[in-house]
Amino acid sequence: MPRPRGLLRVRPHPVTFVTFGPSRHAPIPIGHPTGHPRHFATSSGDNERVPLHPARRIAVAFLLVTSTAVLASLPLDDSSSSSSNNNNNNNNTKAAMSSKLVPPNPDEVMVIRDITPNVVTFSVPFLRFGRVPIGGRGTLVRLTSGSLAVFSPVALTDAARAKVASLGGDVRYLIASDVEHHIFLSEWARAYPDAKLIGPEGLPEKRRKVAAAGDDPRIGAEPFAVVATRESATGLSVDDEFDRDFAVEYVHAHPNRELVFLYRPEKVLIQADLLFNLPAVEQYSRVPEDQKPRPGLIANMFSRMQSTSGDATGMKRFMWHVISRGNRAAFNESVARIAQWDFDTIIPCHGETVIGGGKELFERVFEWHLEAEQGKGTKM
Repeated sequence: MPRPRGLLRVRPHPVTFVTFGPSRHAPIPIGHPTGHPRHFATSSGDNERVPLHPARRIAVAFLLVTSTAVLASLPLDDSSSSSSNNNNNNNNTKAAMSSKLVPPNPDEVMVIRDITPNVVTFSVPFLRFGRVPIGGRGTLVRLTSGSLAVFSPVALTDAARAKVASLGGDVRYLIASDVEHHIFLSEWARAYPDAKLIGPEGLPEKRRKVAAAGDDPRIGAEPFAVVATRESATGLSVDDEFDRDFAVEYVHAHPNRELVFLYRPEKVLIQADLLFNLPAVEQYSRVPEDQKPRPGLIANMFSRMQSTSGDATGMKRFMWHVISRGNRAAFNESVARIAQWDFDTIIPCHGETVIGGGKELFERVFEWHLEAEQGKGTKM
């Protein structure tokens, strides 16, 4: 049987039939012949032929190439970098990024929201690369002990200080949820010097380089009390007080080295870049209408790849082909462990908070990874 040209990926059961392009190609049955639930074509029923127009194939390819380019331009740290010129370039990029993270009037545009009686979010506008409106969000949690933990801190405004004080003011943990969400750690550490700093491997070195170069006054070289490593990926412990309330998964296979947290008492999943939920409506809700960004073509394409609406096909493709491509097996394992947690709310750093149905949304977005992990070792 001749194999049609074009982008062909497999699709979860039930078995469907797909043809690409002209009808001269015979239908090809697809299911899980390789054990990888990836697909570019869809079907509305069993044994139905669904043509994928060449223009759509091109559009899909463009989406993936665009998203890959966006990801490749992230100023990620690499502890094995061997060039001082590369280090200087990374530092300069980070300094420029830091300035963009701070709105000129953060108190006027920050949205402070009580998600639960013990979980508060601080949402702000943020343009990635100065073009893509993805927003930013920090999260404040009051532990059952009464102490406070701050995840992915944003600007420490007067209103944010007041909110912290209203919950007791005892900040004991400052968490950089990945190697990107750390710009305001120093600001919070100065205000709450007794807090433990927590972050993923590579981040302390990254911050020391930037601080030593003096390129960004916001970034200091404060010591970290707890650093997540691959060896501690499934058993990271902060201290007894923290561990009583939180489960932690270190997704080291993610390019940004994600730390994902479950606040058990209120079933809240807190994460940074593992899952976006664009558009960033809340994070731009206090920005005057005439000052809101007008995204261009690439920004709109990227936003589509980071939307959880519908069956989230664009995000699934992005996760499978871009985010997890470096070590998909380890990524699948992390996602499967998170899927075993009991949560109903998801707080992302970028896009809308999910209140209610968070577990179902997570399973839908990571469906291909969960199916691949469940079928591991099974001939499909």
